Formats: sequence, structure tokens, C-alpha cells
Amino acid sequence: MDSFQKEIDERTNLTASNKFELLLFRLGSDPHGERSELFGINVFKIREIVPMPPVTKAAGMQSPMLGMVNIRGQIISVIDLPAVVGCVPKTGLNILLVTEYARSTQAFAVESVDEIVRLEWKQVLSAETKAGGRFVTSIARLDAEQDGCRLAQVLDVEQILHEIMPTNREENVAGMAKVAGRMRPGTIAIAADDSKVARSLIEQGLRAMDIPFEMHNTGLHAWEKIQRIAREARSEGVPITDKIAFVLTDLEMPEMDGFTLTRNIKGDDFLKRIPVIVHSSLSGEANEDHVRSVGGDAYVAKFEANELSASILGVLGAPA
Repeated sequence: MDSFQKEIDERTNLTASNKFELLLFRLGSDPHGERSELFGINVFKIREIVPMPPVTKAAGMQSPMLGMVNIRGQIISVIDLPAVVGCVPKTGLNILLVTEYARSTQAFAVESVDEIVRLEWKQVLSAETKAGGRFVTSIARLDAEQDGCRLAQVLDVEQILHEIMPTNREENVAGMAKVAGRMRPGTIAIAADDSKVARSLIEQGLRAMDIPFEMHNTGLHAWEKIQRIAREARSEGVPITDKIAFVLTDLEMPEMDGFTLTRNIKGDDFLKRIPVIVHSSLSGEANEDHVRSVGGDAYVAKFEANELSASILGVLGAPA
């Protein structure tokens, strides 16, 4: 148990240097029989990896839902991940990745698991400017800056679950409370998230609350925008809170993660008064404690509209 806790602590401490660990796995070849590509998912999302157990398929269940499994008394839905991304496993579905995402548990069936690699977030590039499909959020360069290095496609778990197991999140968003004069005139929110579906929900929520905002798909882009606004504020001789009301950030993002973005803000004397709300699918006490350790003002699990609305109103404080 002590060694397990030590491993968790080491992984959590990676965020102090803008690093993380990526589990690499394979889903098979494409329908034309091309070579098997590498895919990845953040280790923090993985609860456990098990050999493929017997699966019970419910009546009427359709692909890519495989059915349900019983793991130590918990009934968990199983998703055929190769079917989601259009791959054909050559040796079958052999491994189950049990994941925790936004306070829910689900399992993904894959062909095989390769290894766990430790990367810097600067090695991960947004797939929106690359050749990634709609379920790929970013591309990881596994061999740092070397030409011709191996690449892994980091899957957008949020998008996959949104399409396969839709919820009524949009209805909840519409009911988010309006800020009703709590923001200073002229201020905006800075938001950052690499998932398309998450950005869409955040944008809907901020509009429902009547909050002007700028959205970014990486932590680095958000940080660069904050720095530009800070230069304007300094030149005008006004506090940064006259320009930025709060920052809403994901944790997992290409180029710069939310931990580093938060630490950069809170470590700067001019910027540290900006409230930072972390909005992430990486639930769990270890992550929430680490958010507090880097100075985050609030932590909200994706996508809990009422909690997000309450956190925003909380950091904005009483009406000006």
C-alpha cells in the first residue's frame, strides 16, 4: 500500500514540471489493413487494467456498446473502442481499461496495451490544427524533439462519451444563474479546454450567465492571452482585475496543463488576484488537493452545471 501511494504521489508531483504519464495502447488496423497506430490516455484517468472478462450484453444494446461487466461487485458499461474510432483488432478485444471520468466509471475494450510513457505537455500538440479525427484531442510526440519520432493519438474521452452516452447537460446549462452585476464592467473571463464538447458546454454556460469570455484550446494560448492583457493593464495603470474577472481552466491540455497555468498566474504578483477555477474530468482527492496547492480558488468536476455556476458566483463575490 505504501509503494502504491508513493507511485500516486510521484505522478501527482509530475504536474510541478508540466509533465504527465500517458498509457499507450493499440486498437488494431484501419479497415484497409494499414499498420496499427498508437493511441493514448492520461494515466490519471485509468483506475485499473484487466484482462477481458465475460461481457453481458443487454437486450437492444448496439455497437459500440459491448455490454456490462461485473468487476468486484461493480457493474460497469463496456465500450468497444476500436469500433468508435474505426479500427479492426487483429487479435480481438483482449484488454479492458477501467476509467474514471467526471465522477463516473466506464470501461474501454482495446486490443493491447504497450507501455506507460512520461512526457512533457510541450510534446503534445492540439489535433485541431493537425490531421486528427473528431475523437482525437491531441497528438503526442513520444520521442521529444527528434525528427521522425513516434506519434500517439490522445483520445478525447469527453467527446466519445458525449456521443455514445448522451446526457441532459445542455438543459442544465440553460438554467445556470446569471451573474447579475457581479462582474466589473469591461472585464472578461478567460477559458481554456482542449475538448470540443467541453468547450461547447462551457461556452453555452458562460453565455447563459451573461459572462463575456475568450475561449482557448490550450493552456499555453490562454497564458499568452493573459500576458497580453496584463501588459495592457500595466500600461494603463489599472489592476488586472479591471480586465480579467476569472480564469476557467481544464487540467489536461496540450503544450501547457492547467496546473502550470494556475501556478503561473498565482506566482505572479500582478496576476495573483485573478480567481482561477479548475474544471476537469480528473476527479479524485489527489487532484483536488493539488489544485489547492498551486493556488486554485475552486475545483469543479466536468460537467456539473450547478456546481460550475456556484463556483463562478463564489469567486466573483458580492456585486460591485
